[in-house]
Amino acid sequence: MSTGNSSADVVIVGGGPAGRALATRCIARQLAVVIVDPHPRRVWTPTYSAWADELPSWLPDEVIASRIQRPSVWAEEQKTLDRAYCVLNTSSLQLFLSDTSAQFRALTARTLSPNSVVCTDGTQLTGSVVVDARGTDLTVTTAQQTAFGVIVDRALTAPILGGGEAWFMDWRRDNGTSDADTPSFLYAVPLDDERVLLEETCLVGRPALGLRELEARLRTRLHNRGCEVPEDAPVERVRFAVEGPKDSSPGDVLRFGGRGGLMHPGTGYSVACSLAEADAVAEAIADGGDPEAALWPRSAKGVAALRRVGLNALLTLDPAEVATFFDRFFDLPVEAQRSYLSDRRDAAATAKVMATLFRTSPWHVRKTLMRAPFLR
Repeated sequence: MSTGNSSADVVIVGGGPAGRALATRCIARQLAVVIVDPHPRRVWTPTYSAWADELPSWLPDEVIASRIQRPSVWAEEQKTLDRAYCVLNTSSLQLFLSDTSAQFRALTARTLSPNSVVCTDGTQLTGSVVVDARGTDLTVTTAQQTAFGVIVDRALTAPILGGGEAWFMDWRRDNGTSDADTPSFLYAVPLDDERVLLEETCLVGRPALGLRELEARLRTRLHNRGCEVPEDAPVERVRFAVEGPKDSSPGDVLRFGGRGGLMHPGTGYSVACSLAEADAVAEAIADGGDPEAALWPRSAKGVAALRRVGLNALLTLDPAEVATFFDRFFDLPVEAQRSYLSDRRDAAATAKVMATLFRTSPWHVRKTLMRAPFLR
């Protein structure tokens, strides 16, 4: 690691997937990059997944650990989705995004401005562009997603998968809950040819369900389906905010990744979007343009506003309405699903999906959806 002050074309604060993806695409355009991260050698452990059509062409196939051609969902009944879904190989992704000429600085940023970063030890780093890619912050007021999962041998999961490839969402109530309880769903995906992640997930809450509650629900669900998990099975614990900071960027510092609003607030997905948007931002920086404008054209701002309404709807749905809501959503054509889940630059398409979902929902769900635009 280097010491002392330094300068570069781009200084990126935050060395997670979003920050390193942007660094990779900047370096591909011969830009000098410094990444500021207090723990640059920390091994990534989360499971990252994406719809296959979201991933950019520059990402090698080696970072895909498993590909599910037709995942299943169960809301009010089982449905099979005609859209390929991928689980990424986290270690391969980290290695690929770290195999660059970026200069890593094991420092903690204290203050950021559009062209400089001052670290807690007094080190100052300057750049033509400073990017804040430190992810979202957990606070008592931010909506969060939580999950508790176990990783088991594929041979044990036959009674869970029921002959399907994976459960993208399984909202059935065999996890020991009633219609009056805050719902959670089973997420069950193969990590590779030998292992499967079985995870009880609270999609979003303010506050979200606690990990102990999710663990209890998962173990109840698996027991009820005849899957006994070994005591030494690896576990995964998940808690993160699905909303970025509500304040404006300090001094108009460019934000990217989850911190920059690229997380879908209704799903918690951000890595694929960050990978896909890295080229547009890097190109704008290399060409001397406005990276903020490249990342946030008017249509993208419109989609973000509509997604916030969708988040409000999820937060206010009665527990008994959640399965109905998702049953109607996954009844939509796959192109409509893709528009809402993945397309952040077509506000008209997003609005059309939301209008269709409203029109096809039962009246008791519509009443909740009508309140969503007015919530904060």
